[in-house]
Amino acid sequence: MKIKSLLLIAFLTFGNILSQNIKSPSEFLGYEIGSRFTRHHKVVEYFKYVSNTLSNVKLEKYGETNEHRPLYLSYISSQENINNLENIRKTNLSQTGIINGNSDNKTAIVWLSYNVHGNEASSTEASMLTIYELVTAKKSWLENTVIIMDPCINPDGRDRYVNWFNQVKSTPFNITQDAKEHHEPWPGGRPNHYLFDLNRDWAWATQIETQQRIKIYNKWMPHIHVDFHEQGINSPYYFAPAAEPFHEIITDWQRDFQTQIGKNHANYFDKEGWLYFTKESFDLLYPSYGDTYPTFMGAIGMTYEQAGHGRAGLGIQTDEGEVLTLKDRALHHMTTGLSTVEISSRNAEKLNSEFKKFFKNKNLEYKSFVLKNDNEDKINRLIDLLDTHEIKYEYAIKGTIKGYRYNTEKEEKFTTSDGDLVIHTNQPKGKMVNVLFEPKAKLSDSLTYDITAWSLPYAHGFDAIASKTKVSSIESKTVKSITNTIDKSAYAYISKWNSLEDATFLGALLQQNITPRFSEKIFSLEGKTYDPGTLIILRNDNRTTDFDEKLNKIANKHQRKIQPVATGFVDSGLDFGSYSVKPINKQKIALLSGKGASSLSFGEIWHFFETELKYPLTILNSDYFSKTNFSKYDVIIIPNGYYSNVLHKTTLDKLSTFVSAGGTLIVIGNALNSFADKKGYSLKSKESKKDSTKYNLTPYADQERKSIQNLITGAIFKGKVDVTHPLAFGYKSDYFSLKLSGTSFNYLENGINVAYFDKDTENVSGYAGSRALKNIPESLLFGEEQKGRGSIVYMVDNPLFRSFWHNGKLFLANAVFLLNSNTLK
Repeated sequence: MKIKSLLLIAFLTFGNILSQNIKSPSEFLGYEIGSRFTRHHKVVEYFKYVSNTLSNVKLEKYGETNEHRPLYLSYISSQENINNLENIRKTNLSQTGIINGNSDNKTAIVWLSYNVHGNEASSTEASMLTIYELVTAKKSWLENTVIIMDPCINPDGRDRYVNWFNQVKSTPFNITQDAKEHHEPWPGGRPNHYLFDLNRDWAWATQIETQQRIKIYNKWMPHIHVDFHEQGINSPYYFAPAAEPFHEIITDWQRDFQTQIGKNHANYFDKEGWLYFTKESFDLLYPSYGDTYPTFMGAIGMTYEQAGHGRAGLGIQTDEGEVLTLKDRALHHMTTGLSTVEISSRNAEKLNSEFKKFFKNKNLEYKSFVLKNDNEDKINRLIDLLDTHEIKYEYAIKGTIKGYRYNTEKEEKFTTSDGDLVIHTNQPKGKMVNVLFEPKAKLSDSLTYDITAWSLPYAHGFDAIASKTKVSSIESKTVKSITNTIDKSAYAYISKWNSLEDATFLGALLQQNITPRFSEKIFSLEGKTYDPGTLIILRNDNRTTDFDEKLNKIANKHQRKIQPVATGFVDSGLDFGSYSVKPINKQKIALLSGKGASSLSFGEIWHFFETELKYPLTILNSDYFSKTNFSKYDVIIIPNGYYSNVLHKTTLDKLSTFVSAGGTLIVIGNALNSFADKKGYSLKSKESKKDSTKYNLTPYADQERKSIQNLITGAIFKGKVDVTHPLAFGYKSDYFSLKLSGTSFNYLENGINVAYFDKDTENVSGYAGSRALKNIPESLLFGEEQKGRGSIVYMVDNPLFRSFWHNGKLFLANAVFLLNSNTLK
């Protein structure tokens, strides 16, 4: 025993010597932190060096980006804790009820996430300073604290920014705001490879970085999570406590400890005379942030915002005449990071006890959410999301329940069937379930930083009910795999059309040179009824020797049921040779990018085609868009954006010619403003009703609140759908749309109003300003203007928003594949 003690003392002494001799980031890199931007691979090298040098630091690769950059986490603690790391993790999970076991944990778990926005680049520099300080000067905090550091959540975006800056910067750096190094080109370094904002993807997990990170987050469920950001160059530093509205699920303890943390930061900032602010701008409502998602998972989730952003470079002169440097920015972030660890260490036991209470106290209004399984593909998509977050679900049994029905917005009875999905709130992550599924989030303040409605039954298009009593359910159901068989005598094969998965299947067929058709009318054949949009794959259209084998292989891969039929002579409806059974050709698609285009909207469409439809498109740039030969394409998509410098009259005329010749032009969001009220286009803006008062007599202090009367900040509205139109095939007569703008358009007079808001429309959930609300009734949602042999599709609301509004995606697929696809160009 004595020998073991001596060995332990010797080991700890050796460890102290190593930590004292470890190189600082500046010594390791060969330059002072803040004197240049560190490329991602060099950051990784430093974290590898620290973990290879110190045994109380562990480095774990948890994933890889789309551009094949590695994603790493670093675990920093005392040697004893690192040796006991797996036990600490399991003990902490036991506190939540996720696993069974000893729940007597006294170690604080603090997760620090850096550089989620690539051009907010000072935080990754700060991560290197922070880990060095923790393993040298601040080792005492590690005795009861495990720190998990993600030095760069978004390496693709960071390197996009850093590489650009290094190419254009002056030497020495230029502090003049007009200098080129302070003006990033489109799309900037903020988003990831597919130009998604990763700080708004935590709950939806559409991106590969998020999906890989959530797996590790679920294993740890930290007590504290900090997301490091940057804001405009003239802003003081922001830290907790957050602004209202706080989601009602947030506990008093979570609110209070945010304040305690903020006061600890303030002590350090006050000593240095650094400016800061709290309780403004950054609220805790929308569940997909890096501060709210952890908060709804029981942690103290926080955003820290340093002045800088992509404009600041290595140094810039602010409007107040101060020079803001990268060194300053990194130092400020290091200070709040260390302060967070310090106060967490001081309150480790309290953090654990309150964390445990969060999961025990679930006095929630709704006990169960039930989603009707009338579309297996939608159910499976939602299950995939629930599995990502390790949220439990079960299946209903036949019966009648009562609750709030999403489609009617009323308390009603609801008949359940075997296979309907049931998600109970009486589970470890029940509070997150409540947040994601609640029909309406309660707003304590209408001034918010992001959307105010997101309920998953609306986003996925489910007939659903929220019950205040627990619904009877069973844990599992039998899942059958689809295996099709070849029928060489078949006249045709038939496949359904009511989900994105059907569109992906169609895209695969087209790329394998199989030509399908679709029916514009309902029909019945051999005792079965088929809805409009149904795919009909005729042998006559596909005269190759391997037709059946190739079709069968694709259908099995995509788990699509293809029904062989012996005849094209239908029992009711129109026969397969009818003009209403139209061929679908392999569409050539172009997507506009570059200046004017919203990088987020462009990224959503790019991501949709590459990762979901898996169908090729050609990306065009706005710099040469007007010179492009549009006749080479069948479909042109113009994302949300502002195109006053791109879509001039000559380009609009050229697009009109493209459409008249048989092309499909799809216009989304604010891009509609470039076509509205223009000669040759039928789209008309809906004018806002003016105030009755001639002068603005609103007090200065109330001006901001008055301005939001014109805004809609991500609210849900119920639209009507013409299900007989190909653009709406696969949909029902109601569609719940996420409206992101107060801009409205009149019904099309010379076109087809496929989806629209009627005179009685009211918002279902979320904030909508009183003046903006007046314009929604009797306005367009999705419409088609037919021009010559082609058409223009106007999409007022974004059908792909952040890729989580799944119910809109089939509208875009319909526009691409079902409109004008049979037109000869």
